[in-house]
This record gives sequence, C-alpha cells and structure tokens, in this order.
Amino acid sequence: MSSDDRPSTEPALEPGLLTRLPVPLRWAVLLLLSVVLAAILEEIGIPGALLLGPMLAAIAAATNGARLSVPRLPYFAAHSMIGCVIARALDLKIAETFLHGWPLFLSVVLAIVLASTVTGYLMARSGILPGTTAIWGTSAGAASAMMLMAEAYGADARLVAFMQYLRVVCVASAASVIAALAFHAAGGEAQPIDWFRPVDTLALLETLAVAFAASAVGALLNIPAGTMLLPMIATAALSTTGHLQIELPPWLLAISYGVLGWKIGLGFTRRILRHATSALPQIMLSIVVLIAFCGALAVLLWATLGVDLLTAYLATSPGGLDSVAIIAASTPVDISFVMALQTARLFIIILIGPPIARMVARRLKT
Repeated sequence: MSSDDRPSTEPALEPGLLTRLPVPLRWAVLLLLSVVLAAILEEIGIPGALLLGPMLAAIAAATNGARLSVPRLPYFAAHSMIGCVIARALDLKIAETFLHGWPLFLSVVLAIVLASTVTGYLMARSGILPGTTAIWGTSAGAASAMMLMAEAYGADARLVAFMQYLRVVCVASAASVIAALAFHAAGGEAQPIDWFRPVDTLALLETLAVAFAASAVGALLNIPAGTMLLPMIATAALSTTGHLQIELPPWLLAISYGVLGWKIGLGFTRRILRHATSALPQIMLSIVVLIAFCGALAVLLWATLGVDLLTAYLATSPGGLDSVAIIAASTPVDISFVMALQTARLFIIILIGPPIARMVARRLKT
C-alpha cells in the first residue's frame, strides 16, 4: 500500500493478552472466536456474517497481541472464490432484462457512482480518511470486491472494509425495515444454511480448477485485483455459455469468507481502530446521504416509469447484492428488475472504480 494511504507511525507489534500463547493456540483462539461471532451474527440476520464474524475476531486478536498473518496462497484462493460468487449471480434472464432497458439502468448506476464518488472525494478532501481510501470505502459496489480492489490499488483495505461492511449492514437493515413496515412485506430473513448439502463433485472440481487457474494467471501477470477479476470473468463466461456449472458449497464459502475476514482484521492495530471509530460520525453521515439519494432515485423511477416503489427501492439500494437478493426473493417485487440493476451496478463499479480512484487521487494532490 502506498505511504499516502497508510498511517506512517503505527506500531508493527502490540503487546496483549495473546502475546505469550504459542502460535498454534493463538490460531485456535482466533478460529473459535470467529465461529462464535459468525454464528451470533448469522442468527440475528446480519448481512455478511460469515466475513464480519472472522473479521471482528481477528481485530480483537490483532489488538491483543496475536501477531498472526494469513499466508498468500489461501488468501488468493479466497479471492478466486469471491470472483465465483459474483459470477454465479449472473443468469440469462438478468442479462435480457438489462439489455431491454440498458439506457435506464446505465443512467441510474452512473448517478449512484457519481453520488458515491463525490461523497468520497469530500471525505478525502477534508482529511477525514487518507488518500483514496475514502473513494473505495464509499463506492457503492460489492463490499468484498471493493476491499480487494482497494488493496490492489494502494488504499487502506482495513478502513475500506470498515466503511463497506458498515454500509452493507445499514443498507440491508433499512431495506428490511422498509419492506416489512412501509410495504407490509413479510420477507427479509435468510433461510437456514445447509452446510453439508449434497455437492456435485465433478462440478466443484471444475469450478475450482477454472477459478484457481485464472487466479494464478492474475497473480503471475500482477493484474490489480486479478486474482478475483480473472476467476470472475472466466467462470461467468463458461457458466453463461453452458460449459460450466458453478458449484460453491456453503462450507467452502465460509472458509473463503473467514480467510478474507482474518486478512482484514489481523491488519488492524489499536491506532487504526481508534482512527476508524473517530471517523464514525462522518462515515455514518455519508451512508445516510447515499441511502437517501438512492431512495430519491427510486421515487423518480416510480413516478416516471410506473415501477412499483418497493421494486425501485431494492433495485437502487447501494450495496449488499446478496442481502438485497434475499429480501427481493421473499417480497412481492420484480426480482429480475432488481437483480439486473444491482448486477449492472456491481460490474460497472468494478470496471470504472480504478480509473475514478486514480483521477480523484491526482485531483487530491493538486
């Protein structure tokens, strides 16, 4: 990461409760705490619980002297699984819906991107967060993807993760409350996870082979976020053309999310945690402003095109594609419209996020 985006005086090591424990025991404590926190968050319906739980556990461990780090190979493997998760969200019906109304979708997505970019620029300009960290942190894209791309482009992935997952929780909570109260819809809760459901072994092996091979190419060519982007492109292309069935068992995703959560959390120090919490009021304000802006876009869609208001609201909600999909699937909305706009937003932000961040970084230096 660039020196512009990282605090220059943070300590490399911090004493704490775990410092005197043997390294294997520290990993055991981290694993146990991760499982407990993830289970609690999953039980109360917090989006991204399988990543947030391990991340919170790793923050607690890191700020109490754990001194652990995630090896590169498991970390890159987890990258490739995130790419597969995004690729799996695509299907031909969503593509058809997007192609039918692409000018509308593109306009809405670009408006959301502009709003989040302006918000991030103002936060960076005021010195609330360092460098391009604010741009990636406010970007209304897939939280895990934004965290990986932010790290690849030199931002502080710890602060980006803090901002992104706080927004995901706020957006999902707001969408659930609005769906349940304002529209008297009864959905919003995820179904219990069948951790060890039957798996198509051949499809799983093919998915892993494609994803890991593409991730290795991304790493060898040193493509920014290539260990996630290339598996996403490869598996999406093969899946939509009928040459690959993307098989991702829940236990494998839990491991992948856990590895990513540990990577983020173990990078925290007490100093960076204090910095994140000191900026919390401004971060919350930026989240509220973005949610309100997207709500205004939903009203505009409802007033001008006759799209029902709940469909429009879920379609424009800024982040948490998986949690929005759960809410949309259990409420009376046009789920193809919702997922087409959400998916378009995700891919457009992944494509134009890096040049936007570079442009803003140059402007901040002038």
